[in-house]
Amino acid sequence: MNHSEAVTPPHLTDLPIRALTVDDLHHCADLSEDRGWPREDHKWGLLLAAGHGYGIDAPDGRGLATACVVTRYGPPSAGPELAAIGMVLVAERYARQGLGRRLMTYICDEVLKGVPLTLHATPYGRPLYEELGFETTGRAEMLRGSFTPDPAGPAPDAVRVRPAGAEDITRILRLDAEVFGADRTHLVTRLPAFTDRLLIAEDPSGALIGYGAIWPNMETHVIGPLVARDTGTARALVTALAAATDRPLRTDVDVRHEELLGWLKDRGLGSVAFNAVMTRDIPGLPGDWTRRWAPLTVAAG
Repeated sequence: MNHSEAVTPPHLTDLPIRALTVDDLHHCADLSEDRGWPREDHKWGLLLAAGHGYGIDAPDGRGLATACVVTRYGPPSAGPELAAIGMVLVAERYARQGLGRRLMTYICDEVLKGVPLTLHATPYGRPLYEELGFETTGRAEMLRGSFTPDPAGPAPDAVRVRPAGAEDITRILRLDAEVFGADRTHLVTRLPAFTDRLLIAEDPSGALIGYGAIWPNMETHVIGPLVARDTGTARALVTALAAATDRPLRTDVDVRHEELLGWLKDRGLGSVAFNAVMTRDIPGLPGDWTRRWAPLTVAAG
């Protein structure tokens, strides 16, 4: 074949998008590391198992050029009522060449056309999402640090916090659906295996008024999800979860929960960043935000 007959390689944005599987976990973690993020293998494993990954293979044969994960919510027998998009990453060597826009446009306008969408956006990614029709409907503050228990101890009328048992999962699912406004069974039922500790909070009558979990993420432990009736219940859950680890804690709290944020900062956690909570085709997240304190992960809600 002479030079005039050589085949021109396809433009990056013409490369095919494919579904990712748990077999792609290592390449996804490589992509995180390439962009200066922690590898987060444990989190990638959950997201690829509970959600649907999409990506473009790098034309140089070195893993993935771009990837993201979609987590759908709603009854399995029907179409999704809401979907969360997360872990949108482009390899550094292919950055600023339209790959992120290509992948997001495909997800929003083909895979999830007509489905209400949500995501957490960094200041860097926010302009692209705004161009794709997302609007900022909330904010979350990322906190990190070593937790120091409250010297005053629990209040006399503190709620009862205990480890969740198998018999509690159905109760957790009911509370979660009420608070989040969507069926998240496929995510919540994975929490016992994914987390290091899953706790529930009950009032004196035995009614379930909250639940929370802590899970390992590289050198930290992440608190989330955190669902609670009020600030006191949230504090009781955080205190009990923090007692399970010597690692620094990380969590992402809705900025409207000012009292809990102030308490966490008094206990040793510092502000790391703010992310915009964005939605498309829906005016805001469904459910009851007053009982929704921290997500499982910003990538899945």
